[in-house]
Amino acid sequence: MSASQVIANYESLLTLTRQMREAAVQGDWDALIGIEQRRGELVAAIKPLDAQVQLDEATRQAKNQLIHKILADEAEIRHHTQTWMTELQNLLQSNRQKQRLHQAYGV
Repeated sequence: MSASQVIANYESLLTLTRQMREAAVQGDWDALIGIEQRRGELVAAIKPLDAQVQLDEATRQAKNQLIHKILADEAEIRHHTQTWMTELQNLLQSNRQKQRLHQAYGV
């Protein structure tokens, strides 16, 4: 594998991460999960290949910039998913309280 292929792999990883971010922003959790699976497969494929290639300084910097963009997108994904999980938890708690009231008072 060449240095240009390493960069192409990280660009593909960035593309998938951005698609995940868009799905999270839109609240499309099914799409997010599907893209995340594809992304995981790509990460698994990149790891062993990435270690085999020596990069010059310019390519290493380009790879580093791509990684920083990926990490920024991941942070935004986490923000949206954590917000959704909090909302879901609150909804489930509310439903549990309603069930308890119904059981206790027949309300």
